[in-house]
Amino acid sequence: MAKRPRGSQRGIARAAARAAAFERLVERALAAIPDPYRAALDEVAVVIEDEPSAEQLRENDLEPWDSMYGLYEGVPRTDYAAEWAASPNRITLFRLPLEEDFEDLRELEEEVRTTVLHELAHHLGIDDDRLDELGAS
Repeated sequence: MAKRPRGSQRGIARAAARAAAFERLVERALAAIPDPYRAALDEVAVVIEDEPSAEQLRENDLEPWDSMYGLYEGVPRTDYAAEWAASPNRITLFRLPLEEDFEDLRELEEEVRTTVLHELAHHLGIDDDRLDELGAS
């Protein structure tokens, strides 16, 4: 019978605990979204991935060493047409870049909240230029 070294079990347990803690931060960020905007979450899947794919980075003009914290994929509400069925809209949060860039828990929680709001704004039809104007990029 093959045995796994004890250290790797601890490493797996620590990674699972970090992932669960990150998920709780995302849940708190979603719960804190103001009521008028919370209903928009019914139209969007919010998922957590470890990191963006090479393709996602490329499509967003980022280099492999750049940090990408979140991504909205879908059709913004402002582009809906009466004849369209709602497409699968998705907000992805990338855990590892966020954890690597924000080691302090309070800073990480704030950036998770900011990223959730930023990506939800894209779903609502607000582009990066407008978010910059609003000071919310």
